[in-house]
Amino acid sequence: MDLPPAIELAGCKVTVMGLGRFGGGLGAVRFLTARGARVTVTDLLTADDLSEPLAKLADCPVDAYHLGGHLEEDFVDTDLIVVNPAVPPSSPFLARARAECVLLTSEMSLFWQFNRSRTLGVTGSNGKSTTTAMTHAILQAAGVASRLGGNIGTSLLPEIDAIGPEEWSVVELSSFQLDDLDRLPASPNIAVVTNFSPNHLDWHGSLAEYRRAKQTILRWQTPDDIAVLNHDDADVRVWPTFGRKLGFGTRDAGCDGIFKRGAEHILRRDGSHERFGLREWVPLPGRHNVANAMAAACAALAAGADLDAVRRGLESYRSLPHRLEFVGEVCGRRFYNDSLATTPESAVVGLEAFSAPVVLLAGGYDKQIDLTPLALGILRRAKAAALMGQTADLLACLLEEHGDADEPPTSLCDSFEEAFRWAVENSQPGDVVLLSPGCASYDWFHNYAERGRRFVELVEAYRDASER
Repeated sequence: MDLPPAIELAGCKVTVMGLGRFGGGLGAVRFLTARGARVTVTDLLTADDLSEPLAKLADCPVDAYHLGGHLEEDFVDTDLIVVNPAVPPSSPFLARARAECVLLTSEMSLFWQFNRSRTLGVTGSNGKSTTTAMTHAILQAAGVASRLGGNIGTSLLPEIDAIGPEEWSVVELSSFQLDDLDRLPASPNIAVVTNFSPNHLDWHGSLAEYRRAKQTILRWQTPDDIAVLNHDDADVRVWPTFGRKLGFGTRDAGCDGIFKRGAEHILRRDGSHERFGLREWVPLPGRHNVANAMAAACAALAAGADLDAVRRGLESYRSLPHRLEFVGEVCGRRFYNDSLATTPESAVVGLEAFSAPVVLLAGGYDKQIDLTPLALGILRRAKAAALMGQTADLLACLLEEHGDADEPPTSLCDSFEEAFRWAVENSQPGDVVLLSPGCASYDWFHNYAERGRRFVELVEAYRDASER
């Protein structure tokens, strides 16, 4: 069941299920307590694990914190449950709540139901965070009132009353969030789909269910809405929508949108076209970031920006943390943190972003997806690869199956520190040492950000040691 739009939150008894180390529940808790709800926060993690988000809630009148495990009464003796997107639908606590007809919702669904602004949503298996941030940067350069939030890490819920109807809320939407939004039903005014490939099958259960969740971003659009679709992706370009379609891609599709034509790009809209040098405006490495910029430019132009704002927004844009983030150069080696590359496709994109030889740190938590594309990418582009975590053995087997013996050199590493040390030892001046794991982090780390921060720490320690 979903939260009725007219529900009175004052005095409502609410369970927030999953605060999360990223503070995914922070926005919901602040929003609910500000409206007089009686809030209980429950999480499988302990207070020590959640020290950072808990400190940020010190001024919130939360009724109770039940940490280190869930209590069944919190899912029965309550009026509403706000579920963290990462919680699988198969949770027995949610099953108990459904049996008792308790209302279930999510932070993003709450935002959608109380939001007055226009919405620009971005999803995709890879590149959605960068595309979302680029879109917002362009709108800011254009002077178009907009706010950035969603899965990118910032909840807009606490500031919902201050967001006016003429503003744009630019939100990154994960498949988990979209799965819940489908029940409202809800789709953004401008929807962007960067690409589609298998991911999170351990959560969704099948590729078909993952696709169904992703397509929510288009499912409830009207003819007044706009869909920006990747025409290089044979799956995405035929996704159905009632919205007006714009395309982007490396081959001119002849429809409205932005496409590469020779060394330039072409903007086609309303029967006219204009050539411009998009690639020169993108400061980030890799063809994938040019694709992200095309998608962002399409969306921002549809929201009121002009081409000059696209140029200024892109030229001033800097990579987000953990997304092909340049960490530094030490002893002639350039280090890049791409810890957010948690799919084989995103890791391969990271590998292909560089012309210099790449020593790769790859592997991690097993999400039950096919790692063959990652193995083939390593064989094609990596000078050497340190293999890590639960998937290390599987990657080693795939490399042996598809490649030549001992090419490229690899090592099965028992710790992240060992993987970093091996990567440095097997690199030389002029090489790139790249953390682009192609897998989630949950076997060795709490999340991709912790993994990325550890990589940065090791680079700095290496720098300090080299300067002694």
